[in-house]
Amino acid sequence: MADTHAHSVAFVRKDVIPESPPPARQTGVPKWLRENLFSSWANTALTIAAAWAIYMVLSSFLPWILNGVWDASSLSQCREILAGKTGACFAVLTERWHQLLFGFTYPSELYWRPVLAFIIMLVAFAPVLFFDLPRQMLVVTVLFPFIAFYLIWGGPLLTPIIAFLGCVAGYLVFSHYGKANFATGFFGGIAAAFIVWSIGGLLVDLVRPEEPWMTPVPSRDLGGFMLNMMLGVTCVSLSVPLGIVLALGRQSDMPLIKAVCVIFIEFIRGVPLITLLFVASVMLAYFFPPESTVDLFLRVVIMITMFSSAYIAEVIRGGLAALPKGQYEAADSLGLDYPQAMRLIILPQALKISIPGIVNVAVGLFKDTTLVSVISMFDLIGMIRGPILASTEWSGVYWELFGFAALLFFVVCYGISQYSQWLERRLATDHR
Repeated sequence: MADTHAHSVAFVRKDVIPESPPPARQTGVPKWLRENLFSSWANTALTIAAAWAIYMVLSSFLPWILNGVWDASSLSQCREILAGKTGACFAVLTERWHQLLFGFTYPSELYWRPVLAFIIMLVAFAPVLFFDLPRQMLVVTVLFPFIAFYLIWGGPLLTPIIAFLGCVAGYLVFSHYGKANFATGFFGGIAAAFIVWSIGGLLVDLVRPEEPWMTPVPSRDLGGFMLNMMLGVTCVSLSVPLGIVLALGRQSDMPLIKAVCVIFIEFIRGVPLITLLFVASVMLAYFFPPESTVDLFLRVVIMITMFSSAYIAEVIRGGLAALPKGQYEAADSLGLDYPQAMRLIILPQALKISIPGIVNVAVGLFKDTTLVSVISMFDLIGMIRGPILASTEWSGVYWELFGFAALLFFVVCYGISQYSQWLERRLATDHR
């Protein structure tokens, strides 16, 4: 009886049974395929249709890429090498790469200057875009516009030095008088900068050497993708602070300032950019003194900056409107004046909210720089549509040239987009 009772007691394990491996369909690639591509009959049908479409595209596109000719002097020679086979004529890129990047008339022996300016630009932007880098690198950021101007355009060394001294004088006047009265410091700083630039211009005219210290290159010789990069970087850098000023002016309690900002923003947003470029090419010179010769590049920069700043102003105004009223009341309770409240509390939060909109405007602006080809500025698209396709050697080559242009613009715009997403994650703008 006792023996039967001993066998009826349940056995209790003293160690844990090892985990069994999951089924093959629940791990790795089979799991991913089942959950993402074949989770239902509808998804399975769409997956098969998409795979068929991709196959049809690649079956026609890959032979055209893989059979491409990279060494030829003309389109007719490319066709002779292909001998009736399907293939691209990439030889136009190897033959005309320098014109696509630097333009048609920029001296080939001076290509090192814009390349060096581009490298310095990467170093100058690094401490602004990434916060963990040493703050001492901001010295390169401050000096970069003047160094880049001297490298790309050349001429007397006094020109960028005087431009730098004018900016320093304007900053000193603004920092001294702006604490008591923002408007007085702002306009006083502009006046001081113009005084220094005027005196410096007279000085350059007096001591201008017969042989400049670096070979000057006129703006009409700029072209290719270099011109697109210069316009994009310059106009975005100028339009962001101008857009902030316009957004704050539109919310100002002073009727005159508010009316000026509203009229400017609404007028610019209601006019196509191509119209403003024609104005820059034909009419803008009439607004300057008769004896002055304003460079076409400068006129285009002014118009594109005005155009993009109006859109950025509306983006930032949306960020300002999204802030709770309590933020403004908190600034008042701390005893901060208007410039301090905007600089320390309001604008940092509004700009974080506005990051996607600002990046969207910046990407659109960079792509819109191709419109300068309609006013006889040979940017990347202007070079393709003009000197290259007009030549007898490469007349009829379209996909290769425009595909190369699309690749360059995609790399830059995709990089801007990825950086903005990283910045949003870094600043935690999702209100978690």
